[in-house]
Amino acid sequence: MTLFDPDLAAAPRAAEAGSPGAGPRGGADPDADPHADPDPRSHPPTDAGTGRRRAPSAARTRLRLEISYDGTGFRGFAAQPGQRTVAGVLTDAIAVVAGHSVELVCAGRTDAGVHAQGQVVHVDVHPEVDVERLLRSVNTITAPQIVVRTAAPAPEGFDARRSARARRYRYLIYEAPTADPLLARQAWHVVGPLDLRAMVGAADCFVGEHDFRAFCRRVPGSSPDAPIPRRVLDARLGEVPGLDGERPGGGRLLRFDITATSFCHQMVRSIVGILAEVGRGRRRASDVVWMLREGDRSRVGGVIAPPQGLCLVAVAYDD
Repeated sequence: MTLFDPDLAAAPRAAEAGSPGAGPRGGADPDADPHADPDPRSHPPTDAGTGRRRAPSAARTRLRLEISYDGTGFRGFAAQPGQRTVAGVLTDAIAVVAGHSVELVCAGRTDAGVHAQGQVVHVDVHPEVDVERLLRSVNTITAPQIVVRTAAPAPEGFDARRSARARRYRYLIYEAPTADPLLARQAWHVVGPLDLRAMVGAADCFVGEHDFRAFCRRVPGSSPDAPIPRRVLDARLGEVPGLDGERPGGGRLLRFDITATSFCHQMVRSIVGILAEVGRGRRRASDVVWMLREGDRSRVGGVIAPPQGLCLVAVAYDD
């Protein structure tokens, strides 16, 4: 169990509309794990009989990887020239282990500072690549900031982005008079007080298919009048109980979970920002309804929650 997956059995829910479906590169000391490979950067794939490096195969095998990462210190997921990104670090590590260049495709690109617990990517490798060795060796290079949790051959026709039928994000808010340094990288500190009941009612307004223009950062060059339809399957908000029933300083940890078939840029952070405004008494749930109907981004304004509280928790597929 992790901070992003606490028990919320007793927490209030906004809706139940049905369930869908960091530092320098390096890793753990290989000597600490008897099953870990030596540094794979100095051991490219070789033929077991001759000891020579294997000749590359023209064919490729598609692998499906589930990965987790702490987004702190990364300029988001997508590779960017001259920037340290999750995809950049992971692509380099896989290429070293596989012995050839690779390209990653992810289920959903996350912004700078955003985390993932169940991000899914696919990558095409030569059939000669040992999948279990790939998983162990890549983790030797990238852990603990990036961890490949599972790696296996993908089903026929699988595409990490296009095959996904739903994605679930989680946002953590720490409501307390003072910040908690142990939560600073994973939650948004809000002094409060927050009206949880009002926030739950506002969260319920997002369930269903709506035009989310007011809650999305538009792609440059696109028309501001063009709708951005998205279908939210589930949205719920509740308090995460502390392990001992209380938290330091009398604070509360709130968890917002939202599942949709797809999301647009800054959608979840904009929603959370408005929910916090409702909790402070500055907005009402009825305001959310009008924002969705009008599609005016200026109505949301600069009320966007910071990235560190956001985590891509899971991606749903038909298989």
